[in-house]
Amino acid sequence: MGDLLLVRHGETEWSRSGQHTSWTDLPLTRRGEEQAESLAPLLAGRAFALTLTSPLGRARRTADLAGLSGAVAEAELHEWDYGGYEGITTAEIHRTRPDWCLWTDGVPPGPPGHPGESPDKVAARADRVLARIAPGLAEGDVILVAHGHFLRVLAARHLGLSAAEGRVLRLDTATVSRLSTEHGRPVIAEWNATGTSAASRQFPSTLP
Repeated sequence: MGDLLLVRHGETEWSRSGQHTSWTDLPLTRRGEEQAESLAPLLAGRAFALTLTSPLGRARRTADLAGLSGAVAEAELHEWDYGGYEGITTAEIHRTRPDWCLWTDGVPPGPPGHPGESPDKVAARADRVLARIAPGLAEGDVILVAHGHFLRVLAARHLGLSAAEGRVLRLDTATVSRLSTEHGRPVIAEWNATGTSAASRQFPSTLP
């Protein structure tokens, strides 16, 4: 079984300010582009059985700058739909809901077409993505380029945990994380690696 690599997109204006960003398709900042470019040496020379990216521009641009050719857009890799909390920071939400937690409480409905998602709905979407990539993992490594909260849920589900357990898996912008196996069971092999911190090495590949 191959490794599953997870890449969070580079910095945007809202990721820098802490505003919840799901369907609002902001571009990468200049720093975000530099972050994405810094991942290229980390991933260079690897062969992937499957490369998928969120359809949103910030993820697709990150994949391009990181040197991931042949990436296929997968609609279900979009970020957690934040509904009525789109563009709002956690600090702002806590002014009226001091005990609110995304991982257990979900979000209120937003504008038409964006009803928001509960943790269970995001988990179900992550499970569908994991089912789709299973044949690729049987052949070799798979890499997904997407968004912070969704990738945290997907990682938790891959590890056999509930969506809410994603809360302990902090994921920074423009990082690569690797889920592998030990004695046939999924484990975290590396987490939150950056191109700067790992500039002198590459992730090991399971492909011959």
